[in-house]
Amino acid sequence: MQPEALTRRYGAYLFDLDGTLIDTARDIQGALNAALASAGLSAVDESLTRHWVGHGSRVLIEQALRFHQRPDLAADEAAMERLRDLFIDHYTAHIADTSVVYPGVEETLVELEARGARLGVVTNKYAGLSLQVLDAFGLRRYFGVFVCGDTLPQRKPDPATALHALSVLGRTPSEALFVGDSATDVATARAAGCAVVCVREGYNHGIAPEDLGADAVIDSFLDLL
Repeated sequence: MQPEALTRRYGAYLFDLDGTLIDTARDIQGALNAALASAGLSAVDESLTRHWVGHGSRVLIEQALRFHQRPDLAADEAAMERLRDLFIDHYTAHIADTSVVYPGVEETLVELEARGARLGVVTNKYAGLSLQVLDAFGLRRYFGVFVCGDTLPQRKPDPATALHALSVLGRTPSEALFVGDSATDVATARAAGCAVVCVREGYNHGIAPEDLGADAVIDSFLDLL
């Protein structure tokens, strides 16, 4: 028997972006390595980038600096600002070079919208970058709200992010399903009072999908239908 999270039709669906809607890791890795190279540091592997994605660009860079054992750079605000600016400039110029929409995503969004569900994006990615990558793949039009890393004073896993999205969509937490890929997404949904499912092939920070604490793990976006 399937869990209720996969059999119920919800009035609202909130989606994480990186690792959930779009596989963005390689383009993020390219920008991260460009920033690291500017500081004389070697490139990091894609597998590490996939573990680090999900908390915003500053945390991503801090994690890479810890990997390189450069706490001095991580503690230097001017250096961090420079690295973050380099990262964003490079990523903006190459945001959809190798990124791909996960299979079944657009088909699922079309069907959910046709059912009358309200759809939103809740991500820690900056708004400008979020909208740019969604526009690159023609996905922006499906969503009625975007709560990004610079939309509110709070960021995921603070429930204010999901609650603000639902307020804009005119739905309550009990009417909503949060779809993500990490413990951060699960914590956000739980704190907001939403049901939550995780995609199997996302950026789960090295935690097995079944151990994230979601109501269900899905192998395909089509499992939401």
